[in-house]
Amino acid sequence: MGFLFQDPDDQLFCPTVIEDVAFGPLNLGKSREEAMAIASKTLESLGMAGFEERVTHQLSGGEKRMITLASVLAMEPEVLLLDEPSNALDSKARERLLTTLQNLPQAMIIISHDDSFLEQLATRWVRLQDASLVDYQTSLSAVSA
Repeated sequence: MGFLFQDPDDQLFCPTVIEDVAFGPLNLGKSREEAMAIASKTLESLGMAGFEERVTHQLSGGEKRMITLASVLAMEPEVLLLDEPSNALDSKARERLLTTLQNLPQAMIIISHDDSFLEQLATRWVRLQDASLVDYQTSLSAVSA
């Protein structure tokens, strides 16, 4: 499972983008050359080629979000756990992230307060209600009753 933090600044810690994206593959036992190739390929697949030598703390919020997603995807997880992925994104960055996520093959568990974002991605919704997970439609019925 790959975890995308709510705040990209909590997830990015290497000096450059390529180092951050290659960090996971390196820790999975890939050689430096393999990790760098995976990182470059992942950045390219997300439309972030050319960002390799950029300093991570100088990126915009939308750029940071895409780089954190690249760092997760570089480890080839089967499932993505996304914590408030649209948080603090402008409309252009939000749309780019949404389009990217819609085209990924991984299953996703998304924690979000952004209903319009979820409506475009989720096939099933659950809510936390009275310390239990309940089907979204069931929780709406209970609130309106």
